[in-house]
Amino acid sequence: MTRATANDRRSRRQDSSLSAEQCRLDEDRSKTTNWRSWGPYVSERSWGTVREDYSSDGNAWDFLTHDHARSKAYRWGEDGLAGICDRYQLLVFALAFWNGRDPILKERLFGVVPQQNNHGEDVREYYYYLDASPTGSYLKYLYKYPQSAFPYEQLVRESQRRGIEQPEFELLDTGVFDEDRYFDIFVEYAKADPEDICVRVEVFNRSSDPASLHVLPHLWFRNTWNWGDVPQPPPEIYDTQDPEGQACFVADDSAATPIPNLLTQYELGKRYLYAESGGKPLFTNNETNRQRLYGCSDHTSYVKDAFHRHVINGESCVNPDNVGTKACVHYDNVTVPACESVVFRLRLTDRPTSDAIGGVDAVIDQRKSETDTFYDELHPPKASEDERRVQRQALAGMIWSKQFYYFDVNKWLEGDDSRAKPPTSRHHIRNEHWKHLNSMRILSMPDKWEYPWFAAWDLAFQCIPLALVDPEFAKEQLWLLLFEQFQHPNGQIPAYEWEFSDLNPPVHAWAIWRVYNMDRIQNGRADREFLEKCFHKLLLNFTWWVNKVDAEGHNVFEGGFLGLDNITTFDRSTPPGDGSSLKQADATGWMGMYCLNLMRIALELAKENKTYVGLAIKFFEHYVYIGSAMKNMGGRNYELWSEEDGFFFDALCYPDGSYHRFRLHSLVSLIPLYAVERLEEVWTSEFPEFQANLQWFMRNRSHLTEACLATSENANGKVHLLSLVDADQLRRIVAVLWDDSEFLSPYGLRSLSKHHQQHPFTFGDQTVKYDPAESTTWLKGGNSNWRGPIWCPTSFLMIESLRKLAKVYGDSIQVPAEPGDDRESLTLSEVAEGHANRLISLFTRDAEGRRAIYGRREKMQHDPHWRDCLLFHEYFNAETGEGLGANHQTGWTGLVASLIDEWRR
Repeated sequence: MTRATANDRRSRRQDSSLSAEQCRLDEDRSKTTNWRSWGPYVSERSWGTVREDYSSDGNAWDFLTHDHARSKAYRWGEDGLAGICDRYQLLVFALAFWNGRDPILKERLFGVVPQQNNHGEDVREYYYYLDASPTGSYLKYLYKYPQSAFPYEQLVRESQRRGIEQPEFELLDTGVFDEDRYFDIFVEYAKADPEDICVRVEVFNRSSDPASLHVLPHLWFRNTWNWGDVPQPPPEIYDTQDPEGQACFVADDSAATPIPNLLTQYELGKRYLYAESGGKPLFTNNETNRQRLYGCSDHTSYVKDAFHRHVINGESCVNPDNVGTKACVHYDNVTVPACESVVFRLRLTDRPTSDAIGGVDAVIDQRKSETDTFYDELHPPKASEDERRVQRQALAGMIWSKQFYYFDVNKWLEGDDSRAKPPTSRHHIRNEHWKHLNSMRILSMPDKWEYPWFAAWDLAFQCIPLALVDPEFAKEQLWLLLFEQFQHPNGQIPAYEWEFSDLNPPVHAWAIWRVYNMDRIQNGRADREFLEKCFHKLLLNFTWWVNKVDAEGHNVFEGGFLGLDNITTFDRSTPPGDGSSLKQADATGWMGMYCLNLMRIALELAKENKTYVGLAIKFFEHYVYIGSAMKNMGGRNYELWSEEDGFFFDALCYPDGSYHRFRLHSLVSLIPLYAVERLEEVWTSEFPEFQANLQWFMRNRSHLTEACLATSENANGKVHLLSLVDADQLRRIVAVLWDDSEFLSPYGLRSLSKHHQQHPFTFGDQTVKYDPAESTTWLKGGNSNWRGPIWCPTSFLMIESLRKLAKVYGDSIQVPAEPGDDRESLTLSEVAEGHANRLISLFTRDAEGRRAIYGRREKMQHDPHWRDCLLFHEYFNAETGEGLGANHQTGWTGLVASLIDEWRR
């Protein structure tokens, strides 16, 4: 971020004419008003998740399937289409639809699980997060619903038939969108105030013939009353007569038992849902249909799937007394004229409101206009109209992907009801050592369908674009994983729900330092309290890493798969059985980066408390030991750096002292470049003790510092570059980074060199070959795709490292330009810019109007109702740019919003 950017933003924050949305953010920050009390905190999928799995074998996908989901009450959180809920998800509002042909009432998204698909689990629906303000004062969502029968069986059957080398079978491939025979359903939310939410649902018929649709806005209470030894009194929803002729439901939790384990008692009080006339109220209970699922009698005559059975099958299974814990308004068989739309308006509020529906459009239009103003101020001045669209939708996806994450691991392991204990085997499947983890938090998710749970390194990256629009929320997210109910007592940060004990790369300190500075620049003040409390917990985490993954105490680390799944020949999470150990270039590089992050944080805190200088010295020295060890492996006769190849490689070390170096050109070899920092003596002079120790180390431990510290001069004086590569090594690596036969693809940084397409790497009977798209080799289940595709987070860190290195080396390090480039050579800054532009170009239209992310999908490329509805995939085909994997992975792929912000100033 440039100084001009910092000044521009600071002046905006201090300007009395702040935008309406910025004022709401300020009110939230000062806690004068809670604009976030309601939001899009509802998962897109709760079926098939770890939390809902009470099986004996840990197969979550089989225990609670999509088919069971409509009939079984969830224990840990709800799902729905375009759902919103309150802070603790007591009450949920979402939409449901039926086209008259679908065999299932469309209440939630469908997808295939790993055993049904040739490339791992994947959603098979088209939905889009089109817009959002950071407080959720305005939200816009699009769902595309076919007018023919939804092809559930065809999707599963064909996906199972296809081999691993074939592309996935998508919903568009079934033909259900041919001749535009589908509905575009736009859902908008706008808050008149924090507890008064206006809703507008507009259904467009894109076909040339009239078509009918059933629209069922749902309101229900999460089942909090039926899980212990003794059922608790439930809340209720009932119908009331509105004098204006509008439908009106009252949701009342006054008789229910409040949520336990909160510091203060939380109750909603009465809520009123108003709906336009013309719909029929339906009522049931959010209770499991035991008869359907288990063949035993139900506790109540009215169960969760009643609306499905009533609408689809015509059964008399809804409560005629118009009371229950789940309700909907059924707009029955509404005809939508050809190429036109119909609109449904609702209002969910905390107080009786006369003519509630009459004010809906005005509130929505106003909040939409205010959101336009907010983003107009945010977009960088050099961004094109299309880049602004990309940035805004990327950020909308980040905001929509917030989720109420409820999980008490001890309760999950032990069970709620002493009369029905979970099988004892579950204690040996996953997360037995995480009984302290207890969450009722709003968390940023990588994806609310495929990954409806937090992941540690995903969340760290997600906070960078989130900090552009909402630094307070970004800071809160980073702190939560360090909070006592998340971070393990031994210091480990939980990795992800499937197995909290797995190891994700240690990027939390990097994200905290970066978000701290983004917040400081935007708001003109430094939040030292946030930085300090995080630093204390990071010290515990760093100690855990050192004790856990540096088994021999040589400052060379092991670490396991570290999020890179199948990047090497075998699963690095599984220790070799012959007594050998894998010394990892990426793990050691990550730890070098971790040391430098903690050193910088300590120096920042030392500005106000000189005690932290000692910790800055400690982390500087630890970094030096790591840097030296990478070149000398603790005094042994081999290194992770190969002078012959000009690369870092993993080394498999055997008990007899022999070793095997994995000469594999992959991200593993590049990650050591992430460990880079510069220290200018003009500002380190503020810390004479630190400067004296640095000078002592350079004089008396030169055999260590020469491997990872270089000193140069600039206009301000001496600059010390802390980097795991020297200038000559950097030249060799960057030349490969900008080589289209190696790591440089038309769209960014390959995760594995293209060199291995013609020259596969072999170890034993295992082979690693360049796969630019979905991998043909799985090591850690589906979606193991690190043998070629482009990934935004690792690319983002490389761009950042090149920019830092450029500030020291300037034009002295250059690489040959590509053929066709007018320039003969490129500087480090230009290489960084080139990688950034290529990543951005994944999403923007090219000269022919095509977006690389949509590949062969011609409807998405050219249809005006599809081409500007953007998806942010998990990873990308390195040759074509086509988006792959989870298609709403706006978590770390949302970093494109930050790239646009930083490279279009």
